[in-house]
Order: sequence, then structure tokens, then C-alpha cells
Amino acid sequence: MRPWVRSAAWSAAIAALLAVVVVVSAAIGPVRIPPETVVKSVLNALAVPAGIETTGGVGPLSVPGVGPLTLPGLDLAFASPFAFPVDAVHQQIVVGVRLPRILLAALVGFALAAAGTVMQGFFRNPMADPSIIGVSSGAAVGAVAFIVFPVALSTTVALPVVGPVEVALSRGAGTSLFAFVGALAAAFGVYAIATRGGRTPVATLLLAGVAVQTFLGAVVSYLQLQAGESLRQIVAWLMGHLSGAAWSEVAITAVVVPPLFAVLLAYARDLNVLLLGEEEARGLGIAVERTKRVLLAASALVTAAGVAFAGVIGFVGLIVPHMLRLVVGPDHRVLLPTAALFGGTFLVAADTVARSAAAEYPVGIITAAVGAPFFVYLLVTREVSEL
Repeated sequence: MRPWVRSAAWSAAIAALLAVVVVVSAAIGPVRIPPETVVKSVLNALAVPAGIETTGGVGPLSVPGVGPLTLPGLDLAFASPFAFPVDAVHQQIVVGVRLPRILLAALVGFALAAAGTVMQGFFRNPMADPSIIGVSSGAAVGAVAFIVFPVALSTTVALPVVGPVEVALSRGAGTSLFAFVGALAAAFGVYAIATRGGRTPVATLLLAGVAVQTFLGAVVSYLQLQAGESLRQIVAWLMGHLSGAAWSEVAITAVVVPPLFAVLLAYARDLNVLLLGEEEARGLGIAVERTKRVLLAASALVTAAGVAFAGVIGFVGLIVPHMLRLVVGPDHRVLLPTAALFGGTFLVAADTVARSAAAEYPVGIITAAVGAPFFVYLLVTREVSEL
């Protein structure tokens, strides 16, 4: 069977599993909701464009030579094609509370598993995961620094026609922004340290990543000593969290992650060739240095997008690629999409367990509790070269 046919078949199967897990997860909580009600609530929330409506308009605006002028405003009108009879409370719980958290978990797990798959192939190392290039440590420094030393993120922007508009970010949005910037700064810092004369040796990149992670870990420890009353919030962020997820966070993550994943998937064949070694890849016509730059940049960005809102969640990018490699094989044209989809499924399931406990746990505790024993099992039952 051709690789892309196998990839489509496995991806469809795992996507169906993900859909089932999402429905079951949305049904579980302090208020139990039947799965069929969950499906009806989601369908009721779907909306399609139904026409254009005229609003009150913008203005009055002072136009030289014309005088006060009010411009008509146009808005798209949306309507739902479904109208299932669902209790309003259940509808609000599913769509307003649980679904944003579940979809954010799916996107974050998708991103981390995709980046972990690429990093293990890139470094030809079964212990590699997205944090190996400093992304997680950089995000931790950015987020913790903002929590300890918050700054006002507001400014006034002058827009044509509309005029001055006040733009401000909340504390949570500021933490996510600083985490994203810190993640990218660390990743590209590691790349700059390891690159000499336009070439980036994999061994040097790995060692640079270890050195930067160690240094940033020390910075995080120092910031924790300065945290005072913010220490609890810092610990919760460092353990990974998905509580309080909003649709705006889901939308931002959904805009960033799929295009970057498409870039990684486009280089899946090149990644297969890189497994043979850089010299062999050059002999087969692969632009090795350009491929490495693209894979590193896309992996760093997709990981940063994941950890910015969810904090540091371990083991997803390490364990999930191993699990799927045992099932679908090492061909990245099949492994990459299936591992990414299963990463989303795994994190949704882990977060469901985390929020179903008597006292809600950070999701990172659940992923570590599941991932570490599984990884030990792999080490005991298989040779390292087989992983």
C-alpha cells in the first residue's frame, strides 16, 4: 500500500477515535451530560453565513469639504442549520465551558506530538522531544518573568476612519505572549549558537540545547525565589494547565498550528532521507541545511504555540511518537500525521482525568504519570536502537 494511502487510512481511524474521546470528555464533569446531548449541543452551535445585515454605522466623521458623515456598517448574519431541543444549561456547559478546554487540549497535544516526532527523526535520537532545542525552557522563563514582574501591556493605536483605539492585554494574555516570545528566543538562540559557517551540526545543536536548557532552568529557579505570593501560580503554569481555556485561545492556536504542521508534513520525505545521515541525504539531492532550518523553525513555532497557553506539558512529544512508531512504522509520511492526531487524543484523555479528580490536577502530572512508566516499559522490553 502506498504511504499516503496508509497515512490517510490511519489518520482517518485516529481522527474518529479523537472525535469519540472529545464527545466522551465533554460529557464528563460535575454535571453529567449524555453523549447524544453533547453532539446535539455542538451541532446547534454551528453557524453558517445567512446574509448581510446593515448596522448603525460608523460616525459621524468629520470629512473636510463635506461635513459630518456617517458610514453604514455591514455585518455578516449567521444562522445555525440545526435546532435540536437541548437544555439551555447543558448547551452552555458544553459549548461555553468544556468544549474550548477540550479543543485547546487537542490542538496542544497535536502540536507537541508533531514537534516531538520531527525532533526524534531530526536528531536520530529516541530521547529527543520539543524541549531539546530549549523551547519549553524559554517559554517557562518568559511566562514566569511576566508573572513575577508584570508590566502594563496597553497602548493607543490611531486607526484611519475609526480614530484612536486603546489596545490592552489581560494578565493571562500577557503571560501567554511572553511565553511564546521566550520560547522562540530560546530556540533561535540555540540555533545561532550551534551554527558555524552556514552549517548546523546535529551534535552541536544537541549540546547547545542542553546548555541553554540548564541555564534557563537556573533562571526559572531564581525567579521562583523572587515570586512571593505568585509562587503558586508559577508552579501551576510549570506543571501544565488547561483550566480557564477560552475560545479566543482556541482560535489563535488553530490559526497557528495547522499551517506549521503542513510545512512539517511537506518535509516528511526529506526527514526520512535524513535518517540515513547527512552525507547520504546530500548525495540523494536533499538540501540538508535548508531542510534542517525549516524543520527547526517550524518545530519551534508549533511548540511555542502549544506551550504559550497550556504551560509546560511533558512526555506528550516524547511518548506519543514512540507509541505510533510501534503501530504504523518509521515512515514519517505516515508517522507524522498519525502521531499528531494521537497526541491530541492522548492529551484530551489526560486532561479529562485531571479535571475529573476530586481536586483538579495539572494535566502535566497525568501525562508524566502515564508517560514515564510506559517509557520504562519500552526500555525494558526493547533495545534502544529499536525505539
